[in-house]
Amino acid sequence: MRRMSQQTGNRRRPERRMSSQIQRDVMQLIYDRRLGPGAPLPTETELMENLGVSRNSVREALKALQALDIVDIRHGYGTYVGQASLTPLIDGLTFRTLARPDDGTEALAEILQVREVLEEGLIRRVAATLPDAELDRLEAVVDRMAAAGRAGEPFPELDREFHELLYASLGNALVPQLLGAFWTVFSRVAGARGWTDDPAPELTVDRHRAIVTALRARDVEAAQRAMADHFRGIEARAAQESRGVG
Repeated sequence: MRRMSQQTGNRRRPERRMSSQIQRDVMQLIYDRRLGPGAPLPTETELMENLGVSRNSVREALKALQALDIVDIRHGYGTYVGQASLTPLIDGLTFRTLARPDDGTEALAEILQVREVLEEGLIRRVAATLPDAELDRLEAVVDRMAAAGRAGEPFPELDREFHELLYASLGNALVPQLLGAFWTVFSRVAGARGWTDDPAPELTVDRHRAIVTALRARDVEAAQRAMADHFRGIEARAAQESRGVG
């Protein structure tokens, strides 16, 4: 039985290598032809002929690329270039966090640390150049957060809106995608762990208002410190919730 298992494993390893190579070949085809999201890919038959592989090998590779959102398989219509979203990253980070034996506390702290480093760097970029109109919009979001807190209503979406709006002036499309990815992971983990709403919404509001105040003063260092204080609060809350659940 052990010998048969080893033989089966030896047969499968080359197949996996072939699938990986076909995936790379398909991606190279997309690069070479400058195909954008939504553009049709060659048919399975054309890929078989171009790559010199079987139909099953092509299908296996395309399914793997679909899982990465690199291709979009529309049954009955064909295969198209995908959006290459960060959904696979979100799913992977969520699983990695929830699957940790320590209730995901350390993994979540690592994710928060990465987001903190990202935002502290980004806020230095916008601190001295953020237009007054953008600052007014940020202030308005904080006011809505405060109103929601006084009404006893959670405001996670307003919090998310604040951070996305904060860096909108950079014009970098990847920034909101990355921030949204980390945000989604945190929300999924919080929901899976049954964490409660923010126990100190007024403090959360104050931390966001401190960020806006520093930005209005064009004080880069103060803005960065305010952002760091904000993340200290998030990390403390995550640790507290984890202890409560445990």
